[in-house]
Amino acid sequence: MYAVIESCGKQYKVAEGDVVFFEKLDTEEGKKVTFDKVVLVSEEGKIKVGNPYVKGVKVEGKVVAHGKAKKIIVFKMKAKKNYRRKQGHRQPYTKVEITTIKTTARKTAEKAEEKVEA
Repeated sequence: MYAVIESCGKQYKVAEGDVVFFEKLDTEEGKKVTFDKVVLVSEEGKIKVGNPYVKGVKVEGKVVAHGKAKKIIVFKMKAKKNYRRKQGHRQPYTKVEITTIKTTARKTAEKAEEKVEA
């Protein structure tokens, strides 16, 4: 089972147990984060595509860490004009571990199991 989610202006293909690096999210380490903008879900060979998002599907994850990526060099130059600018950049990121992909079919199955146990 996998899903394609939209976050930070990009789309990510995620599955349960994956560790994904998103652009900086405003969530503390160890907290749970929910992604509601699910573009596509594939479960048991059946694919559901949203218009623009799939209704009733959520992807949950846990924030593992925050950090900065490797430094890149931004170098601007104009030939024959003696114009040169060198600048470094480190993009901040949030490391998220995907815990569950909740679909409507899974929710009904979980509720049925809870009723049987009680």
